Amino acid sequence: MAVSGLRTGALPLIHHHRLRSPLASPSFEKLNKSKRFTLFARYAQTQDLFSSRRIQDSIEKLPKLVEDIVQTSVETGPRGALRLVQGVQAFLGVGQEWLTDASKSTNPSAGLPKELQLGLLSPFYLRRLFERLGATYIKLGQFIASAPTLFPAEYVQEFQNCFDRAPPVSFEEIQAILRKELGRPIESVYEYVDPTPLASASIAQVHGARLKGSQEDVVIKVLKPGIEDILLADLNFVYVVARILEFLNPEISRTSLVGIVKDIRESMLEEVDFYKEAANVEAFRRYLEATGLTGQATAPKVYKNCSTKQVLTMQRLYGVPLTDLDSISSLVTSPETSVITALNVWFGSLLACESFHADVHAGNLWLLRDGRIGFLDFGIVGRISPKTWAAMEVFLGSIAIEDYDSMASSLIQMGATSNDVNANAFSRDLEKVFSSIKELDTEVVVAARSGTARNPAAISANVVVDERQMNALFLDVVRVSESYGLKFPREFALLLKQLLYFDRYTRLLAPNLNMLQDQRISIASNRRSNYREI
Repeated sequence: MAVSGLRTGALPLIHHHRLRSPLASPSFEKLNKSKRFTLFARYAQTQDLFSSRRIQDSIEKLPKLVEDIVQTSVETGPRGALRLVQGVQAFLGVGQEWLTDASKSTNPSAGLPKELQLGLLSPFYLRRLFERLGATYIKLGQFIASAPTLFPAEYVQEFQNCFDRAPPVSFEEIQAILRKELGRPIESVYEYVDPTPLASASIAQVHGARLKGSQEDVVIKVLKPGIEDILLADLNFVYVVARILEFLNPEISRTSLVGIVKDIRESMLEEVDFYKEAANVEAFRRYLEATGLTGQATAPKVYKNCSTKQVLTMQRLYGVPLTDLDSISSLVTSPETSVITALNVWFGSLLACESFHADVHAGNLWLLRDGRIGFLDFGIVGRISPKTWAAMEVFLGSIAIEDYDSMASSLIQMGATSNDVNANAFSRDLEKVFSSIKELDTEVVVAARSGTARNPAAISANVVVDERQMNALFLDVVRVSESYGLKFPREFALLLKQLLYFDRYTRLLAPNLNMLQDQRISIASNRRSNYREI
């Protein structure tokens, strides 16, 4: 059985998945090459940097830029110098890797291979650099991997490999943090704390424990020492670089680079504030109570009396991921019913909860020993606007009946674009994309039915396969949409990715279930008013 806690770094991929994408056709390759060429040409074109208007604008913006840099530098303080030294070391280390690889593969007649031509800016070496730079850049890499609407596909795909795993800090350091944060002896709060961590990632570390008095099993999520300072120094540096780039080339401002950096900064700083994660968990638990769903699903209870901004104590849940078919079959008689429950609970949260769980991969969605569905790890949540949800409902309905014309119309309504979109052509391309869902080769099913799913390592590896296939399919949808000039809000990206996860669970546990047509699954908006009143 698996136990709840921190989402850990994924294991190396041990299966080769075969995703037959319709976008692998020559016509789509030609489209992508043309798009890349246009993008390159746009940035490579000569601009009149010395026009009087450009100079005047720069002079007017210079004081604000200097003010921002000074303010950010003061906020960062001495820790900025330390991170600079560490950054140089990381840069030199990856640079040496590149030089070694280049010396091995240089062919005088052919030149450097394509993957080496961009140097440290190539997807592979940039990902390696991010991993060497530590917590902030690992999180930034994961943000890139989950935001195909913002970054080039090559980088999104490469950063799927940006694993968040880190050596654990010593138990003595964890004890010191607990004493400082709780303000009292550890023995007065916990009967026992396991010195061996359940999980260790770049930002936090998780230990199993038992509460004193009640004897309840819990997990303690502890922020690693110095992480907040590192995040602040790194994010301030990224912000300053973005501001300077926009100042030097105003064309970049059209990409909202500084706005994106601000969003990333806010999101990452929320991750090191466990009060925010606790609030997300409690909001979801209130939703379950208000809608009478506590007998069907749950989220870990948060123990406020022994939780702080840097320490989060939660109920320990015991169960298995929704990809572990053998174990699920031993826990419940109808896996299909469990999938329907998970779908109804999640769909309901879109309308009735303050936020929805936006990371329902198999490591965060479990079947518990008591038969309920367990939602874990609320570090990533989403909030959906009425406009996006209205379009999303049409989108979901069109998927259910394979009405690609309506699907195209809903996506056009949802996506920001100044172009006239050829809805008929867009519809035909979407049909090609979604037909590939039916052709996915599911290693998860193969592993589960061969008995390997009882092995925790196999389960973890299956989660990796699952997530990579989902990202590949999602990239197809985004790529074809962007070819028509559409840019979607981030909540759409989050919603669609979760639906693709649920589609996978349905294929594994309830192959005859159509999650968008089955009457037992409720997506209708007429639930909204009732839930909001509750």
